Amino acid sequence: QVQLVESGGGLVQPGGSLRLSCASSARFFSSHTMDWYRQAPGQQRELVARIIRGGVTYYADSVKGRFTISRDNAKNTVYLQMNSLRPEDTAVYYCNEDGAFWGQGTQVTVSS
Repeated sequence: QVQLVESGGGLVQPGGSLRLSCASSARFFSSHTMDWYRQAPGQQRELVARIIRGGVTYYADSVKGRFTISRDNAKNTVYLQMNSLRPEDTAVYYCNEDGAFWGQGTQVTVSS
């Protein structure tokens, strides 16, 4: 069983930045696809960003140019750098490993 632990969420003003981290216990982390999802109240969970084994990335249109996903395979960790945050980015953010394992989520609130 793979365990994922997210951190880095919090309250930030519009235009601010946060960096989320997700540490994995997986043995072969470097070969796994890592995703960040988010879920706002009353809405479905949506894919925000993905990084695959070779480092290729994908972003939802709503975050392109503002968010950056990266990974440190030596630390078994994936990151989500979020800049120019907007109130509509408010959600619980979850990391997912290989489509199979979920973290517990971390709350991001963007408000003045």
